[in-house]
Amino acid sequence: MSTLHTDTPLAVTVSSPDRSAGASRRATVACALGNALEMYDFTIYSFFAVIIAKHFFPAQSPIASLLMSLTAFGAGFLMRPVGAFIIGRMADRKGRKAALSLTILLMTIGTALIAFAPTYQQIGVFGTLMLVAGRLIQGFSAGGEIGTASVMMMESSATAQRCRNVSWQSASQGYAALLGASVGLLLSSVLSSEDLESWGWRLPFMVGLLIGPVGWYIRRCVPETFEASPQSRQHWREGFDLRSIVLSTGLLASGTIGMYLFIFYMPSYLITTLHYPQRSALAIACVASACLAVISPIAARYADRHRLRKKLLVWTISLPVLAGWPALYLLSHTTNLYSAMLIVALLVLPGCVGCGAFLAMIMESFAKSQRGLGMSLSYSVGVTLFGGFSPLIAAWLTATLNAPTAPAFYLLAGGAVSLVCLKLLPENTGRD
Repeated sequence: MSTLHTDTPLAVTVSSPDRSAGASRRATVACALGNALEMYDFTIYSFFAVIIAKHFFPAQSPIASLLMSLTAFGAGFLMRPVGAFIIGRMADRKGRKAALSLTILLMTIGTALIAFAPTYQQIGVFGTLMLVAGRLIQGFSAGGEIGTASVMMMESSATAQRCRNVSWQSASQGYAALLGASVGLLLSSVLSSEDLESWGWRLPFMVGLLIGPVGWYIRRCVPETFEASPQSRQHWREGFDLRSIVLSTGLLASGTIGMYLFIFYMPSYLITTLHYPQRSALAIACVASACLAVISPIAARYADRHRLRKKLLVWTISLPVLAGWPALYLLSHTTNLYSAMLIVALLVLPGCVGCGAFLAMIMESFAKSQRGLGMSLSYSVGVTLFGGFSPLIAAWLTATLNAPTAPAFYLLAGGAVSLVCLKLLPENTGRD
């Protein structure tokens, strides 16, 4: 049984948050909705990567064009650790609400740049640079958003409901991906291929611009969960837990690779590698996203009830690794849409079950006065290293090995890293 830890009184005044059921529910809903709106804007790029490649990354072959488009997708992740450090530190110095308000503003700016960027054919390389700039700003914003929103969800909840509350961070990403895939499916159904490629792909980004006023309004009423005293504005190295950050980053490898391969990259994979129609590919992505959105909070209740962290995560990390190659093999040998939906759903299911437990375990690794920075850095570096370039690595492996099952090898490597880090990371269940 792990011992419970509390923060030492390191010149930090922590406000006593209102952890009533109503206050906890309001904070969770506010963070989840804002997080979903931000992640919607950050992820719809991946659903339209094939079309974006034609407009902004012209090349001699469609594969080369797609690879450059996916490189721009990954470039946004390079800004995540930078955003995580700056905004995460801000969350530990000025409070969680101030940091989350900044992320909403930045994400709006980045999305506007992508929505209205002229194409390469219209103004040349400047259109491409404008698109990439939008991706970089989005990445900076997301780096601080996800960690801070997760911390606020946990700190506003009772100890016995932590897994359930923080699971809405992953669930909100599922809803964001589902909304993005649904919008893409709707547009591909009502617009001709010419209209979709010409101007229709911009519409989802324009819808995403709603994050500004909606996100600001939602978070305006959220109660603050952390109030630092002037003494808490110490140098960030004071109390910096590098070991927990490294282990938490590695713990994210398997789940992050699985999510980005089986949800965000899946439409491009199905279209370019398996030659599925765009509508079918987006329909399959909708199923995978719905699993993440619906199953995550339900499974997290079980984790809370049985105080599970490590035991549950061993299984949720191992199962996708073992099933990855057979599932991709079956997927490449079926033309039945419903069979493909079932295969992808089974691939994402284990990660959905464990998401609440692993998020709670990571945040409980850090003292409250360093939690915003620690969680933001761990999550952002982990997603950047293992998830952000997953589409690019998967596409490269598939092209190099000339095998549709090649992405499974990347998932296998990520699973090995996660299991080692899970073994070494201590449990601090219940830490305030």
